[in-house]
Amino acid sequence: MQGLMMNYPLTLPHILERAGKLFPKIEIVSRLPDKKIHRTNYGEFYKRTRLFSEALQKAGLKPGDRVATLCWNHYRHLEAYFGIPCAGGVLHTLNLRLHADDIAYIASHAEDRFLVVDDVLLPVYEQFKGKHKFERVFVIRSEGKPLPAGCEDYEDLLKTASGKWDYPKIDENDALGMCYTSGTTGKPKGVLYSHRAIVLHTLCGGLVDNNGICHNDSLLLIVPMFHANGWALPFICAMVGSKLVLPGPHVDPESVLQLFDSERVTFSAGVPTVWQGVLEALDKNPGKWRIEKGARLACGGSAPPEALMRGLDRHGLYLKHLWGMTELSPLGTAGYFKQNLGELPDEKRYAIRKTQGLPIPYVDCRIWSDTGEAPWDGKTMGELQVRGPWVAGNYFKDEGEGDKWTKDGWFRTGDVAVIDEEGYVKLTDRTKDLIKSGGEWISSVDLENAIMGHPAVREAAVIAIPHPKWDERPLAVVVKKDGADVTLDELKQFLAPKFAKWWLPEGLAFVPEIPHTSTGKIQKLKLREQFQNWKW
Repeated sequence: MQGLMMNYPLTLPHILERAGKLFPKIEIVSRLPDKKIHRTNYGEFYKRTRLFSEALQKAGLKPGDRVATLCWNHYRHLEAYFGIPCAGGVLHTLNLRLHADDIAYIASHAEDRFLVVDDVLLPVYEQFKGKHKFERVFVIRSEGKPLPAGCEDYEDLLKTASGKWDYPKIDENDALGMCYTSGTTGKPKGVLYSHRAIVLHTLCGGLVDNNGICHNDSLLLIVPMFHANGWALPFICAMVGSKLVLPGPHVDPESVLQLFDSERVTFSAGVPTVWQGVLEALDKNPGKWRIEKGARLACGGSAPPEALMRGLDRHGLYLKHLWGMTELSPLGTAGYFKQNLGELPDEKRYAIRKTQGLPIPYVDCRIWSDTGEAPWDGKTMGELQVRGPWVAGNYFKDEGEGDKWTKDGWFRTGDVAVIDEEGYVKLTDRTKDLIKSGGEWISSVDLENAIMGHPAVREAAVIAIPHPKWDERPLAVVVKKDGADVTLDELKQFLAPKFAKWWLPEGLAFVPEIPHTSTGKIQKLKLREQFQNWKW
């Protein structure tokens, strides 16, 4: 017997309609490239987004056509986030921090028809425009510069719309958007999201135990909107009608903290390097900026060190660790304390906060080792595998990537992890970054997080270096704080209470900066290349 509920489609137009009708006076604040503040609201956003949808269809958009964006975080990019899918197209956010050849490859592979680009990013477009031909290019102008040949004004496009327009028929399984993986192992791969997946992810992502976003929040979106759906936060904000603050390209600590102060920010999201800079600014200038009581920070991209959490706690900023991937839309786990654990001492609380947290509803997790599914004992390591309604079931134009999914339908993340008895997931490494020394595994992530707690260390990475006796040994690569210093022996003494002797770094190298991907992850391949001739 089947239920007798309405067959109501889970599609994005509902969220757009809800935002426009229920929250028309709630602010959307953007810091533009020239640092001027632009203020609008969900009412204007709703009207302009519908104009954009109509104009795209008049421009020739057909169902399923890909429309690329090359934009920073601002109100007109938000219009594209909703306007393209609501017109029946597929939103394709291009990662502007990639190499021009990679952007060209991604745009060509996706078969992007149209492009929406910020005028300040036209130099980036110029680098790859000869390698992929967009049919039409719409420029979001903020500086008043003349349009390049062959480009059109975004605002002129909106003027072609009448305002009398109805949404096309959209099935909840139709494609809504697409993002490409960072391509750290081979060519970038396209993840194609459905309306149903994004709506379900939005509903779950806003839950109190996950992001915990409500109508009364003022949310500062530091994570780029071109990275994994902006962690789905633009969709969540529109759904609940929270104030949305978009920083444009200005995510330096001073600019971030100014927005915290002026916009009464209660929630923000970014990678650890952003929050490390914010902490250093707060330590140097305590009391300079107003921080709302109970303000929360979501942190993803890579694991935040305990020292960073403790430091932000001192300033009234609670950092919450989330884990996800482009293939997961992106949220997979979230950190919070289970009530059955009772009152915990600080050390235990931080130990739990350092984990990736618990699987969010409808994301199943398991650890797969050489002998099969591993027990949840907090010790047995294996590959983390996941499945769920917003987990990718294949890549766009699948090209020999079938081994990323198991025969029984689980996605292989490539992350090595353990899960403890309570269900907390802890990533120990990427499969390619584990260090095997004398037949035993060493987690570079655990070492990095501990090293970051040393008072002389600003940032650290640990990589495997071939060793004549032990196969591989860990090399600590460190960026020192200004005016500080540390020796290898001092570092070993600092780490010794927490790790077995054979885990301790065999060498120490200093660098002015550690290379990161465009999404904040440490580029260990580059470090291994840089130190490939290291002599013990």
